[in-house]
Amino acid sequence: MIKTTPFYTRLAHVLISIICLFYLAIIGQTLIAPLIFAFLFALLLLPFANVLERKFKFSRSLSSVAVLATLVLGISAIVYLLLNQLSDLTNDLPAFKAQLLQTSTQIQDWISDTFHVNNSEQINYINSATSDAVSQGTSLLGQNLLSVSSLMLFLVFIFLYTFFILLHRRILLNFLVSLFNDKHSETVYEVVSNIQYIVKKYIVGLFLQMLIVSILACVSFEIIGIKYAFLLGLITGIFNIIPYIGILVATLLTVLLTFSTMGSTTVLFVLATIFVIHLIDSNYIMPKIVGSKVKINTLTALIGLVLGELIWGIKGMFLSIPIIAIFKVVFDRVEGLKPWGYVLGEDEYVATPEVIAVEEIETPKE
Repeated sequence: MIKTTPFYTRLAHVLISIICLFYLAIIGQTLIAPLIFAFLFALLLLPFANVLERKFKFSRSLSSVAVLATLVLGISAIVYLLLNQLSDLTNDLPAFKAQLLQTSTQIQDWISDTFHVNNSEQINYINSATSDAVSQGTSLLGQNLLSVSSLMLFLVFIFLYTFFILLHRRILLNFLVSLFNDKHSETVYEVVSNIQYIVKKYIVGLFLQMLIVSILACVSFEIIGIKYAFLLGLITGIFNIIPYIGILVATLLTVLLTFSTMGSTTVLFVLATIFVIHLIDSNYIMPKIVGSKVKINTLTALIGLVLGELIWGIKGMFLSIPIIAIFKVVFDRVEGLKPWGYVLGEDEYVATPEVIAVEEIETPKE
């Protein structure tokens, strides 16, 4: 007679496992976060490394160095474009400051006329807020310098982990296969292959989405005639790969810079342009290029973004969707975890007799 585990026992096991995973993710952020980024980059670069080894007879170490150098050059090119545009913005800071002062004066006059708060009281409030900000300036500067150094160290670890994952990928694969019985070897290979395919296609889709949105934004902003059109277009495309939240942040930055340099009328054209680009992205680019690769429902994606931000901040928001996609691949192919894979995926309507019966119960005939 087979004994079934009570539901509350299974629920306790699940909750304890989830708590342990989140606890390990929090305390092991320094190790796990760059390791996951490196794993994703390694999956993306793996086909290129295989081509170098099979067709051009590169050694494993030489192919790993070559693909890693390609990755570094690509990231460096994007950073160079951003820094180049930011340097132009820095040169225009005096004009930007003058426009802000003029705009703030107009806002003060409007507040004075509407709410009957005289300008002196407004200035006193601004001065007090400014003094508080200045008092915290030293600590904020130290934190920013620390953040820059931490980011550089974070990138160095990502590149090192990517190199060693590519170099020792056969050992890692054999290790995963040896963890399970021989009868499950085929399933393990299938899961690894599917994870590699889905993650690679997802990352490529994200880059294509970022490229298309950046081009649309840059061209549209150039047509409107706003300053820093290329910089704002790049920011819109890069931030757009963060679902839901990224487009809001990019819109806010674009509106602030446009309002400070061009005026309120141009802001309306910019908002309309970003709205149209977002419609094109959400209804065509995202479903066709990215959404077809990872079948994750919007509720799960939103929860994953929130949890990723709570655990790892911005890094967690970038990693949340690929991690959920990897878990879904595993859940879909493990018998006891298939319900979890189903709840993570999209709702695929199938008119089976059971579904028809449920719909007849939920919608009684008149």
